[in-house]
Amino acid sequence: MDMNRRKFIKFGGACALGLVGVAATIPRLAAANNSRFSRDPNALDAGSWAMVINMSKCREGCTDCTAACHFHHNVPNKPYPGEEVKWLWKVPFANAFPCQNHDHVNDATRNKNFIVLCNHCDNPSCVRVCPTRATFKTDEGIIMMDYHRCVGCRYCMAGCPYGARSFNFRDPRPYIEEINPRVPTRSRGVVEKCNFCEDKLAVGELPVCVTACQEGALVFGDLNDPSSNVRRELADNFNIQRNVKLGTKPKVYYIV
Repeated sequence: MDMNRRKFIKFGGACALGLVGVAATIPRLAAANNSRFSRDPNALDAGSWAMVINMSKCREGCTDCTAACHFHHNVPNKPYPGEEVKWLWKVPFANAFPCQNHDHVNDATRNKNFIVLCNHCDNPSCVRVCPTRATFKTDEGIIMMDYHRCVGCRYCMAGCPYGARSFNFRDPRPYIEEINPRVPTRSRGVVEKCNFCEDKLAVGELPVCVTACQEGALVFGDLNDPSSNVRRELADNFNIQRNVKLGTKPKVYYIV
């Protein structure tokens, strides 16, 4: 018994020394590889990213923003009802703004299809209900998805009052006509949605939907900056938001 105890103590001491060595090595490795993970000097920064959609400039029947978004992000085109995956799409006024629809909304507004997407709420209900923290809010206010953490429970879909999330009931890759190799594809059993093109912002570029719109209907910028383009648009034009009474504080604004 004494011999076994002696061996155990020696083994434990060796393990402890090994851990000390590893702990001392980690900072050196991190420093050596820091350049691999350094922030792009051209990255765009904001206190709180937001979007303004000027529907008076949106051309009826135009799908440039949706096509650009879905191509860049490898959004599948599934033909099965109820399995559609959407990041950016259009719906009638009554669907987008059910609380503001009434008998005397003018025909031009009532008959227009409105661009809808994730609202990147300041008080996101989807984040609160996610049990694995697969959906989270960044320091710049973007609501993101960690597909590796997503277990497909769809609580976030139930918690989102905007219907802005889609679930992959089957492998989406066979339904992507041309895969963009710069953006990872998703897998069966995960939820996905708009991410304000966080990957583009990280290298100093605006969201692809904004740059694809030839009419200038989509404006993107820092809501916390009084001199930003989104703040100027909001100051100069009457604007509305979707389901604002729910208290989620959406950061997508509409000029109608």
